[in-house]
Amino acid sequence: MRETTIHPSAIVERGAELGQGVAIGPFCHVGPRVRLGDGVTLKSHVVVAGDTVIGADSIVFPFACIGEAPQDLKFQGEQTRLVIGARNRIREYVTMNPGTAGGGGLTQVGDDGLFMAGSHVAHDCRIGNHVILVNNVAIAGHCVLEDEVIVGGLSGVHQFVRIGRGAMIGAVTMVTADVLPHALVSGPRGHLDGLNLVGLRRRGAGRAEIAALRELLAALGTGNFRETARERASGAAEGMEREVLDFILAPSERSFLAPHG
Repeated sequence: MRETTIHPSAIVERGAELGQGVAIGPFCHVGPRVRLGDGVTLKSHVVVAGDTVIGADSIVFPFACIGEAPQDLKFQGEQTRLVIGARNRIREYVTMNPGTAGGGGLTQVGDDGLFMAGSHVAHDCRIGNHVILVNNVAIAGHCVLEDEVIVGGLSGVHQFVRIGRGAMIGAVTMVTADVLPHALVSGPRGHLDGLNLVGLRRRGAGRAEIAALRELLAALGTGNFRETARERASGAAEGMEREVLDFILAPSERSFLAPHG
């Protein structure tokens, strides 16, 4: 059984729930509705507030602020939640906010993420597993980042944007529209720049599958984007091509970063 340790200078409010082997370092503040899973480490000077769950074996580095009130003028102090999965690495000065009543009341972060220094996850976001936010990335409210997304340093993602599984956003990019799964996006105003070939190869995609995705992007760039996707979806088999088509045809609050013919 792992021992839980709390530094004498830390404040853990009555009502907080701590799992086995939790380590709370100097000058941390843990609120009364916080739940820390087994093996969670708060390095020092970490604030965890609100109705917040941090999953097992996650590490939060100094000066991160997790679960404080959303940066939304419509927020009126309603009871909302932030749920963070297991084995996340949350680096210095990261901020993650809970949901709002208007956005469903929940911000959710998956497992095995890396959130580098100064990155921000806003209210009502849904962040998948194995996501990486590089230094000073800002994810606005109501965004969806699917599994294995990487967002390069100093980039921003507009509210309500969806980023599909395995996509990569280059550094210093502003993303204002939905990003297809496995796509590569770059530029001061992000444009679709082909496929995330590095990520696809890491996931074991073969030449045939990559060639099919390239052909799909070319076809989508030559006509009506959604209509082309709808026509191709009717005969598409399961796999990455079908994943991209399903993403296009799913409900969205934004337009798409589309390929150019």
